[in-house]
Amino acid sequence: MNPTQPLSGQVAAITGSASGIGFASAQAMIAAGAQVVLIDRDAPALAKAREALGSAALPLVLDLLDPAQCAAMPARILALAGRLDIFHANAGLYVGGDLIDANDDAIDRMLNLNINVVMKNVRGVLPHMIERGSGDIIVTSSLAAHFPTPWEPVYASSKWAIDCFVQTVRRQVFKHGIRVGAISPGPVITALLADWPAEKLAEAKARGSLLEASEVANVVLFMLTRPRGMTIRDVVMMPSQFDL
Repeated sequence: MNPTQPLSGQVAAITGSASGIGFASAQAMIAAGAQVVLIDRDAPALAKAREALGSAALPLVLDLLDPAQCAAMPARILALAGRLDIFHANAGLYVGGDLIDANDDAIDRMLNLNINVVMKNVRGVLPHMIERGSGDIIVTSSLAAHFPTPWEPVYASSKWAIDCFVQTVRRQVFKHGIRVGAISPGPVITALLADWPAEKLAEAKARGSLLEASEVANVVLFMLTRPRGMTIRDVVMMPSQFDL
């Protein structure tokens, strides 16, 4: 393994990669030598991401909430890149605030993307990885999967569910040489925070209790570059000021 480019020769695919954690993760993997398939439904944002990341980035416009497009994702990745070594299930939505104020359609849409789509995407890439006898799957979870945040019961519930999914699937597929892990950051400065209650966001910024997307991406890269006999099952990234 090239120490300066530990992912050299590998192909990754990242959902929700036009911005935020997904974009930062793509940036880190490309710097480490990987070719990265950028998956997002926002075609203009994806084009900008491709321009910023260069020729190692392969854009793939998909709306994962569309069942047909979601089902086609694995085949389209392989058609673009020929193989898949790393899959980062990162796309997600946020619903915060009091449960009594939540909209039914928003709840359904968020749970579909944060849980159902992740399960379908992981199931979709597994046959290729099992056939090759190797692979890495990382899911963007959240500190909310470990800490009962009272201002986001709907979102937190989705992440508790997906954390269980990661840990149980990991135990099913390790025998095939596939590692599965979750990255669970606290509040990250991304577009998702636009849906936070204004007073909560202002308080977090004032206290310095937010993470940068690049910091999360660096930990993702750490997880991917451990020796094959080691799985980083779950990393909880908590801003130092979070629970003071």
